[in-house]
Amino acid sequence: MNSRNMICSAALAVACLFSTAAVYGQGAAGAATGTKIGTINIRQAIVTTAEGKQASAELQSQFASQQNELEALNKQINDLRQQLAANATTWGDDQKARVAAQGQRLTAKFDRQNTALQEDVNAAQGEVVDRIGRKMMDVVERYARENGFVAVFEYPAQNTSVVYASANIDITAEIIKLYDQAYPAKAGTAPATKPPATTPRPATQPPATTPKPAPPTKP
Repeated sequence: MNSRNMICSAALAVACLFSTAAVYGQGAAGAATGTKIGTINIRQAIVTTAEGKQASAELQSQFASQQNELEALNKQINDLRQQLAANATTWGDDQKARVAAQGQRLTAKFDRQNTALQEDVNAAQGEVVDRIGRKMMDVVERYARENGFVAVFEYPAQNTSVVYASANIDITAEIIKLYDQAYPAKAGTAPATKPPATTPRPATQPPATTPKPAPPTKP
């Protein structure tokens, strides 16, 4: 179980803030005289900005203690299960029942803490997405107006079908660059802890849940 990666990869999952495919298309059309159409990968843009990377590290640090507790509980449950299996023929029924009951109590505790952690993570993610996303929409609108775009579509699309989009009209990299210039990450706010050495999951995946351990069962 690598629950640390859950925070790093899920910290900035995009919520329904960008549920529409057209990103300020009408606003850009009102001010632009060109006919250019662009696409943007909002998910990639949010997690690639300096502020997005910093927020991911901060969330990882914020929830590290809760994840450590879950990992410890998971280990205890697995240890009890292994003890039951190893002593299936030597322990009496009373001892087996005591160990099985202890495992069930730990499993219930694990479930409660895991649910609470997921709720806290989702709330923190939503705040980050809202904070970065709203500013990014301003950057997209300004970029579209200044460069003659009549519409900018989110790609990959969520609620509409975009069956093809040329890489030549993708403005994601430009928006990331402009966002970092307009909203640079604040120095000195990143956590002191190092990020995990493993590669995080892509941001397009939904937040992962901590695996639920199997409770010890009485042989």
